[in-house]
Amino acid sequence: MSVNTQLAPTADVGPQPVRVMVVDDSAVIRGLISKALEADPAIKVMHSASNGQMAVDIVQRSNVEVVVLDVEMPVMDGLTALPKLLAAKPGLQVVMASTLTRRNADISLQALAAGAADYVAKPSSSELVSAEAFKRELTAKVKALGQAYRRKHPDSATAAPTLVRRSVAPAAPAGPPAPIKLRAEATLQPEILAIGSSTGGPQALFKVLGGLGGKAELPILVTQHMPATFTAILAEHIAQASKIPTAEARDGEPVLRGRIYVAPGDIHMTVAIEDGRKVIRLVKSAPENFCRPAVDPMLRSVAAAYGARTMVLILTGMGSDGQKGSATVVAAGGTVVAQDEASSVVWGMPGAVAKAGLCSAVLPLPEIAPYLRRLAMRSAA
Repeated sequence: MSVNTQLAPTADVGPQPVRVMVVDDSAVIRGLISKALEADPAIKVMHSASNGQMAVDIVQRSNVEVVVLDVEMPVMDGLTALPKLLAAKPGLQVVMASTLTRRNADISLQALAAGAADYVAKPSSSELVSAEAFKRELTAKVKALGQAYRRKHPDSATAAPTLVRRSVAPAAPAGPPAPIKLRAEATLQPEILAIGSSTGGPQALFKVLGGLGGKAELPILVTQHMPATFTAILAEHIAQASKIPTAEARDGEPVLRGRIYVAPGDIHMTVAIEDGRKVIRLVKSAPENFCRPAVDPMLRSVAAAYGARTMVLILTGMGSDGQKGSATVVAAGGTVVAQDEASSVVWGMPGAVAKAGLCSAVLPLPEIAPYLRRLAMRSAA
């Protein structure tokens, strides 16, 4: 059925499926990605395009909410198309899809810094047919980003007509959100900052760490949900944005003030006390919250090593990774800060810790770095 076919609207079906465009120069990849996405009834692939220029032309006359955008394409590549797509439709959610090469990882990180919402590591066309993990990841991200778009464009959920379906009972109207209960800040000066992030995290990390004035008063640990090739490039981009020495963490290295340690892909980053020294330990234990690296094991370890002198920041991301670890930090007397809903791409992880009453502050992104600097520079007295 053509996407231009006029369909009878109905008032009793609730929100429409998330409207997606798939952009890739390979017709095979476009077809496989579209099929994988449309296996979920909450997603509708409205358009596909073989290059960035076609995508820009379509967005200007379409009501798509999420674009899955390839990196390398003829006529106009993904990085060139990205700002044009965002200018054509402010608030559009773009997921970069690239193969796991260092060059593509670097381009994807540039795209995230330029406004893309997220990325996925794309298998080859021969692998994609059986790549169930990739399909689940992409589907989950597209749905979450569709909801993020609708949060800021509430009319979008019912903007497109749809097929008449079997009537269902209408959902009860949502009441006002429960107020967030804040905890008192820890009285001890923090000796470590541990940051967890996922969807939308790179942009938030660049903003927060770039706002620290080029120096870190304490060691900073970062766990961002990313595959291995991407985390090495992420560390380089954080170093450029923050002007603070940054690298992927190495097993056994000391945890030192003034440095940023990024969890490598596919392994948990933790801190251990050995011979009186705090050192990095990289642990290849089972994924937690479907993630490796995960935020929770990092937070459990810093709570054990630093106790009440632990400071945690949970940034934008899907799911609830970091909630249990933050509870451990709070039980040890530490301080937890979360990004607020309005400035988050997806308010899953920060929302989980905020709603659980674990936070001493829930802040918009521009206010986080000044808050962290104030706490880090506070006198222990």
